Amino acid sequence: MSDKNPIFSHAAEQPCEHQPALRVVPLPADTNPAGDVFGGWIMSMVDIAGSIAARRRARSRVATVAVNSFVFKQPVYVGDLVSFYSEVVAVGNTSVTVDVAVYVERNPENAVALKVTEAVLTYVALDRHGNKRAIPVEE
Repeated sequence: MSDKNPIFSHAAEQPCEHQPALRVVPLPADTNPAGDVFGGWIMSMVDIAGSIAARRRARSRVATVAVNSFVFKQPVYVGDLVSFYSEVVAVGNTSVTVDVAVYVERNPENAVALKVTEAVLTYVALDRHGNKRAIPVEE
């Protein structure tokens, strides 16, 4: 998901092409000492959003095996509506790589949407015993 193909068609509108994997409003307990939303909170939400897309594609449980990249572009504040969009970008024999783009909507009176974080994560498909399993070929 790149900045050149924006998910939002207009700052005040809902995403034009995708539904978020996860949408949440951070609370004061989610902040760091500077008052911004703690990066670790954002990372955990990114992991959850990415795992949803990976799980759907793998058709099984998955486990995070790598955080390939993670970029914080803008701070997130208490009260922002944070939307996490995930998209499968590669599928291997047992692994799924997912791009996650994070946008905030702030200032509800005059809504502004900003891309605040982007990440790429890799998950491995697991069977019911926790062993790697092959990912079914899409038809």
